[in-house]
Amino acid sequence: MSREHTSLPRKTKQKEAIRAAFMEADRPLSPEETFALAQSEVEGISLATVYRNINALVSDEWLISVEIPGHPARYEVAGKDHHHHFQCNHCGKLFELVGCEVQVKPKLPRGFVATGHEFFVYGKCSECR
Repeated sequence: MSREHTSLPRKTKQKEAIRAAFMEADRPLSPEETFALAQSEVEGISLATVYRNINALVSDEWLISVEIPGHPARYEVAGKDHHHHFQCNHCGKLFELVGCEVQVKPKLPRGFVATGHEFFVYGKCSECR
């Protein structure tokens, strides 16, 4: 008996635990942080499963990648308003900063047009202070 494929994404305990990890943390997570949180929900989940599901959730546009200069990507729930990030220099965790108060008017070369900007704040989080 063959299995029919549908266009609906598969709903598994592992994927649901990974979604719950992002919702509960409410901040960008690395695959390793996601793995640690998902382990408390699904016994025996592997890091490879976390990576595979993060890639699927990015493809489904439920997660987006957060690129950090000089560091591996983190991931956060898609669909949020424009915002920036704070990275703790001590523990390495990444946190969201609500809104965008940055008014940037860079002197662009003639003929260039800016389409966006990225802004990171670095320091120590409340737990590491």
